[in-house]
Amino acid sequence: MSSQPPTTTMNRRGSPGVRWVAIAIAILALLGAMILDTKIVTIGSAEDTRKAAFSPEAFGKAEFPNVQSAVEQRALDAPTLAAAIAKDKAAAEKQYGVPANVGAEFSVKFTGVVGEGKSGIYTVKVADVPDNLVIRVQTGPAINGTDLRDATGAITFGQFTNQIEYQNAGSALNNEMKKQVLSAIDNTQLTGKTISVVGVFKLINPKGWLVAPVKLSVQ
Repeated sequence: MSSQPPTTTMNRRGSPGVRWVAIAIAILALLGAMILDTKIVTIGSAEDTRKAAFSPEAFGKAEFPNVQSAVEQRALDAPTLAAAIAKDKAAAEKQYGVPANVGAEFSVKFTGVVGEGKSGIYTVKVADVPDNLVIRVQTGPAINGTDLRDATGAITFGQFTNQIEYQNAGSALNNEMKKQVLSAIDNTQLTGKTISVVGVFKLINPKGWLVAPVKLSVQ
């Protein structure tokens, strides 16, 4: 009876070398899938997840020039605007106003003589407007309302994370306006002087405008 040379029987699961090759291929495939699914974000870009939280100061500084320019472009002289509102308030809002949460925002320009003031809010006597129309302008230190934020319709709630940020955006624009427009003005010595104003107001009372300026000069 002839003897047969011994044969090597392979493990049903394969040799250790084959298993490691299979594992290596699987790992490479997984890494490749991860790389394809990974989005590279440049540091400092708009998509940088490490971007700092909302900064009211930075927002005000960046956006006020845009608001200022838009208000200047839209501004209608006070006598013309007053006549339009007196004739047909709804039509004037549609033609000249920007819808806001209450009433509409109007951009206006005028030159007039400053009257009495209280807490930095002065009446201004403007020629050729009705005698029963009281125009007042805010000169600080406190600037009330969100007229600057709402003046153009370009700044909306949806741009912000929550109501607090939205409110802070309005305050930031007011603060930046004070820095850029009102800081060089002595608002304790305005009565009797002639001023030129470009600004915005919310039409709540047709007989009373409270204007937040984007430009104010003393003659």
